[in-house]
Amino acid sequence: MFMLLVIIVLMQVFTFGLGRSLQWLLAGKIGVRGRRILMAGAFVVTNLLIAGLLLQLGHAVFRWTALWMVLLLYVMYAALVTFLLYLLLCKILDQKPMARSLRVFAPLFLLGLLAYSAYNAYTPAVRHYQVVLDKPLAKPLRIGVASDLHLGALVGKGQLQKLSEIMRREKVDIILLPGDLMDDNVAAYRAENMQPALAKLQAPLGVYATLGNHDLFGHQSEIVQELTKAGIQVLRNSSKVAGGKVLVVGRNDDSDHSRPSTAALLAGQDTSLPVLLMDHRPTEIDLHSQLPIDIQVSGHVHNGQIAPANWIVRQLNRVAYGYQQIGNGHFFVTSGFGFWGVPFRLGSQAEVVVIEVSGKNSVSAH
Repeated sequence: MFMLLVIIVLMQVFTFGLGRSLQWLLAGKIGVRGRRILMAGAFVVTNLLIAGLLLQLGHAVFRWTALWMVLLLYVMYAALVTFLLYLLLCKILDQKPMARSLRVFAPLFLLGLLAYSAYNAYTPAVRHYQVVLDKPLAKPLRIGVASDLHLGALVGKGQLQKLSEIMRREKVDIILLPGDLMDDNVAAYRAENMQPALAKLQAPLGVYATLGNHDLFGHQSEIVQELTKAGIQVLRNSSKVAGGKVLVVGRNDDSDHSRPSTAALLAGQDTSLPVLLMDHRPTEIDLHSQLPIDIQVSGHVHNGQIAPANWIVRQLNRVAYGYQQIGNGHFFVTSGFGFWGVPFRLGSQAEVVVIEVSGKNSVSAH
């Protein structure tokens, strides 16, 4: 509730900033009445969306609210950069031509910010890591990781094609998909017939997934069914030995309140093998560092997705993004392949993680 109140207050402040920015942009073209209408209109849009959100009027309202919030934030960024530019130029340029130039610059900067953010959302980077396990491994193992696909209306067959091409080009031995494969349900997935594209995701030791919070909003049975049809092995609080080489453990998101502990999932398993854990949220890394887990892959936090949220998630998580070795365990948190809510990323980028794993007795490169 506290965070909701903070968001509502910030939206009011940012809405005022939007109104003032529009008034400045159109100065000389509208009168006092027009200025008041602009300000009032901005507040009407903001508070209608907030009301729709509070009344839970549907997923579409949620998306439009998220889009409006991003727009408000980006307008603030554009206003700040424009003001700083004004401070730099005010002593060397005449006021009138400078004002005209800044009124052209501000909306162009906003459009550029939106375009750059869309590029980051739809253009996945490939991040490479190398780790050495304190366990035998006959030869290096390449793990491909893609979390948070959020397949739906905004992430479809085109993005899946990019993902399968990356995994094929990287010659990964095994693919791990640690949650949020679907964006709440399978409606768009089925409507766009994404199954053939998802089925192209293949690796010699198999493709494994677990369920994230967006996979557990009441449609998990259909989601598991569709993933299985595409050849993906869904590990729902379970484990499997892949190719006789590694133990893969999949743990549902913690919104599954009946999920067993990781220690319970490992009980009775052959942990002399390299243990790969998929846990959607990176919230129990400290606990897992005390268990016989060699590699954990997580997602969920999207590296904040849009700045300054990346700073916030780093305050809330031991590892919010990237890689950290704790004890004998290697912990990876990816920013995710897809995105949540809006097709924008700022201060983060869509990505695929490739982990080259060697054992203490590895004798040859892959």
